[in-house]
Parts: sequence; C-alpha cells; structure tokens
Amino acid sequence: MMRVMKAFESTEIKSLNLKNRFVRSATMEKRADTEGRVTQELIDFTAALARGGLGLIITGVAYVQFNGKAYPNQIGIYKDDLIPGLKMMTDKVHEYDGKIAIQIAHAGSKADLKHIGEIPLAPSIIEEDIFRTHSREINLDEIDHIVESFGEAARRAKEAGFDAIQIHAAHGHLLHQFISPFTNRRNDAYGGNLGNRIRIVIEVSERIRDEVGERFPIILKMNVEDFIQGGIHLDESKIIAKKFSDVGIDAIEISGGFMGISSYPKHFSKKEAEMDGGKAHFLKHAEVIKNLIDIPLIIVGGIRSLELSERILQLGSADYISMCRPFIREPNLINRWEAGDTRRSRCISCNQCLTKIIEGETTRCHQEKI
Repeated sequence: MMRVMKAFESTEIKSLNLKNRFVRSATMEKRADTEGRVTQELIDFTAALARGGLGLIITGVAYVQFNGKAYPNQIGIYKDDLIPGLKMMTDKVHEYDGKIAIQIAHAGSKADLKHIGEIPLAPSIIEEDIFRTHSREINLDEIDHIVESFGEAARRAKEAGFDAIQIHAAHGHLLHQFISPFTNRRNDAYGGNLGNRIRIVIEVSERIRDEVGERFPIILKMNVEDFIQGGIHLDESKIIAKKFSDVGIDAIEISGGFMGISSYPKHFSKKEAEMDGGKAHFLKHAEVIKNLIDIPLIIVGGIRSLELSERILQLGSADYISMCRPFIREPNLINRWEAGDTRRSRCISCNQCLTKIIEGETTRCHQEKI
C-alpha cells in the first residue's frame, strides 16, 4: 500500500477539520470596495483558492476599526453591515469543500492618514519615523476600545461563517508594535518588560474567546524576528510563543520583519528561493519554538516545493506549511501536487506582485508565462 504523504493527511485545529496541511498565508487582495465591503471580484479570487485544494485559506488582513485601515480596497470587519458580503465569500469557499479563516488587525501607525482622515495611533512616539507618517500615542481608553473592537470583529467573523480567526500580531501592525521593544517605549502597564508588551495581545485573545466560545479556533501570527536593531529576536520570540500557547491560542504562524523597513537577510533573496524548491526562512526558529509549545505550529516563508514541505513535516519542525506568493501565481498548486505533478511552484519570487500592489494595482502574478 502506498504511504500517504504527511502533507496530505487530514488534521484538526480545535474543532476545525482540515483535509491537508497546506495553508494560504494571509495576502492582501485589494479587491474590496472603498468601505471594505466584499466584492464579486474578491469572492471569485477566493473561490479559485478553494477550488485549488488548500487545507485552509487565510484572508488578507481585515481592519477592526476604520482608523486601523492600512491600504485602499482592504477588507473591513469594523461594522455589522459588512457581514452579508463576508458571508457570501465564506459560503462560496464552503461550496468547494474549503475552509477559511479571517485575519483581523489594526494597522496602528501603518494606517494611512489620507484613508482614515485622522492621525494614526501608535504605542509610542519614537524619533525614528519608521513608517514615514506622523502618529500619536494611544491612551488607555483607546486601548480598551481597540480590545473591544477585536471582540466585535470576532463576533462578526463567526456570524459570517468563517471557520477560524487569525489575530495579526506581526509585520508592523499595531499589536506587533506593542510587542516589539523597537516600537514600544511606553512606561505604563503596556510597555517595558515582555509581560507588559504582550498584555494587549492577551487581552485581545481573551476578548475574542468570550465572543466565539471555547471550540472555535483562534490562530495567531507573530514575528520571530524583526530584522531591525532593537527589535524582537529568537531569544525573546520563543518566550512570547510559549506565553501565547499557554493562554489559549490554538495555533501559531511564525513570520518576521517590519513591512517596508526591515533589512531582510541575504538568504531571503530570489536566487535562494529558486534553489532546491525554496528555502524555509524560519526553519531554525520553528525547530526551537515547536519544542516549547503544545499547539500546532505553522511555518511560512520561502517554501516552494512539495519535497521541502514534506521534509519539514516529517522532521516534526512544523505542523502546517503556509505559502503566499505561490498561490498568487498558481491557485491550483495543491491539486497539482496531489495529482502527482510534483514540480516546484512556478513562482520565481520576483516580488512583482508586491511592487505592483504598492503602485496601486490589485494582487496578481505579473509573469507573462504561467
């Protein structure tokens, strides 16, 4: 009897049954309308991923307050009249036997003044204007309001039919700004030592749990490296991951970097991504953290082949393989691999998808030959 690859095993995260171990990592789609409503174009874009055989789709980041919007045509989940459109999207995914989580966040100082109409919020005012925008320090009442907004967003997500929620605490969004000592210079209960810096994330997770119940899966995305002096590194991120595991998070996805400001290592280059089906950028971090937590670990970053995915899973370095750009190039990638065509992803890590997004286009692959 032929052995079933670990990558194609069915698994569970809390009450969530997944048909394989492949996850579409949250990727901005830029297909919502100006108020964050789901459009037919976004539904079609997401349905293609569901048809492609993924175990779990994680949406692009959805903002929980209007002043937490990071970019135009971003998905919103900050008011109840957005629920019907979100429900149309989850219904379409479920038609194809897919599972979908929504990533929720507040952009903090990454919010765009021209989109939100007010000065963006930040944990601290720092001399290094890293996001090239003026911001103001968030006060305690506003922190309480943000925690409540995450809870309300979770309620809407469950009503809209999502199978899980991912809290975005990475890549320079507000919760990550609180966690990172580079962006958090506060001297109150939300700043200083590690316990204080992660306090808001724990409060958010507890408020979400109040809304969704004990069996609903809550996933968290966190940085294991900020790639910036004075930021988070593995010696601290392994402690952070253990603390999140202990307070009721159901799975952790690890990533790294402040979008737009980090100096990524040279081995994150396109050349390295093209070698051996890619390089798992955060593999050494995963191997450390996996031994410290009692919940599933999701690894993202640079993986481009079934062979490498299976190797990581067989070694027990992670429980799930998460990818982003390969599914922009090839939404049907997992079906192709499962059918026996195990050639590596056609994504060449050229990053033109990201470049064009910054220039205002929707998310798509810009290579002419698919």
